[in-house]
Amino acid sequence: MAGYKEPGFQERVAIAAQARETALAKLKAKPQLDEAEIARLKAEHDAREAAKLEKSAAIKVAREAEREAEREARRLREEAAALAAAPPPKMSAEERKAIRDAKYAARKARKGR
Repeated sequence: MAGYKEPGFQERVAIAAQARETALAKLKAKPQLDEAEIARLKAEHDAREAAKLEKSAAIKVAREAEREAEREARRLREEAAALAAAPPPKMSAEERKAIRDAKYAARKARKGR
């Protein structure tokens, strides 16, 4: 029984040349596209590109709006923190007494007296 014979250099070169010829023949046998088909494909490509650009522009606008909203929220939080950190305004004794009486009256009304 004969074993596997390793192809020599000349045989490998011949096989590669045969493969190139086969691929080239297959490529030449492929029908060429007519002008109308090429124009249609180009129009489809341009439409896809325009849609892609429009989508990326919309995403960019949405991201910018989101960033602006975050900036505004941060500004409001900082403003609220500044107001919370500010000392309470000074009240007169009458104002403090009126507030205390209002709290007492509300507590009394809740308890049902």
